[in-house]
Amino acid sequence: MGVDGTLDYLADLISSTKKKKKRQLNTVSLKVRMDCEGCGQRIKNVLSNMKGARSVDVDWKNQKATVYGFVDAKKVLKVAQATGKKVEPWPYVPYDLMAHPYAAGVYDKKAPPNLVRGTDEPGVATLNPIEQQYTLMFSDDNPNACSVM
Repeated sequence: MGVDGTLDYLADLISSTKKKKKRQLNTVSLKVRMDCEGCGQRIKNVLSNMKGARSVDVDWKNQKATVYGFVDAKKVLKVAQATGKKVEPWPYVPYDLMAHPYAAGVYDKKAPPNLVRGTDEPGVATLNPIEQQYTLMFSDDNPNACSVM
């Protein structure tokens, strides 16, 4: 944890005593129509100026923009749409997290490598793969899950 992370933690700790609404760190991924590096830089500048955004990663070749920070997913989507680009929530999930990756409607030729289109309604704020694995580790749906009795 860096100095910024420590200061954020302490600020949150102090502000929680004031009965303030607790902010939550989110990772918001968007599929944005970008044609060149200039489009990617424009999207990155707009998203970086959002209040609460800690880091913004733009991959214009895969048409993906990711915002990490104390941001609301709906606000990120709205700000990105204000650029005039076609924007939607990131619809792809890692291949290993899908139970049946080639079910009807899942296969997409435009999907980036090792990713498939999610069958559920795509959420804008998602867990990263490590968090997802820990969540499934204690799930009742997983027959090999740990159980505490």
